[in-house]
Amino acid sequence: MSALESNFTPEIYQGQFGTFTITDRDRQGVIVYRSALMVAAVSFAIATLLVLLPVSGSERPSPNAIGLVTWLYITFSVAMGVALSTIHIYMVVLHRALQVFWAIGCVSAIGFSLYYREPIGSIVYEHPLTILGIGFTFAALTGIFFKEAFCFNRFETKILTFLVPILLLGHLTNLLTANIEAVLLAVWSGLFFIFASRKAFQSIPDDIGDKSVFDYLEKQK
Repeated sequence: MSALESNFTPEIYQGQFGTFTITDRDRQGVIVYRSALMVAAVSFAIATLLVLLPVSGSERPSPNAIGLVTWLYITFSVAMGVALSTIHIYMVVLHRALQVFWAIGCVSAIGFSLYYREPIGSIVYEHPLTILGIGFTFAALTGIFFKEAFCFNRFETKILTFLVPILLLGHLTNLLTANIEAVLLAVWSGLFFIFASRKAFQSIPDDIGDKSVFDYLEKQK
């Protein structure tokens, strides 16, 4: 037993199906979840800035910026995978579905990159139909927003739950102008960063939830 474990006295909580305690491992899991969200949000914000701030004398970002967006997208995707592996969701089916969506999005991104031989930012912009594959990653992200909106009534996640699919479907169907897409992308990036930042100051037990429910569901199997 480590010194941290020996000095930490778990508090007993009353859940729906009995009492439970929150362990140091539970707290570490929440910290990993929130850290992953922050990495994903920062990566997304930087990529958005690179895309929306073209070089002088041009309406499009520089090739170096587009290339950097690819690495930022990889970082974002890895962080999303970590967040989805540590998030607490009572509905196991929903949790697994979000993880499957993330996997489909990652495989699609790799496949399209190999097929088009272009940076991921150019692929999504020039070939809107790729949203049908890559968009699954953002569907998983929307699932996180929905869960957070439902559980904690956060204004930013309420907006993002609708904004993300509107932007993706609008780009897929070419119903949105480039200027509108740019505005929506900027709002998405800003609200995502606000969401991740606010999570850092939220009580850790909030993200763990009622462990007695997880125990009950496990026993029902």
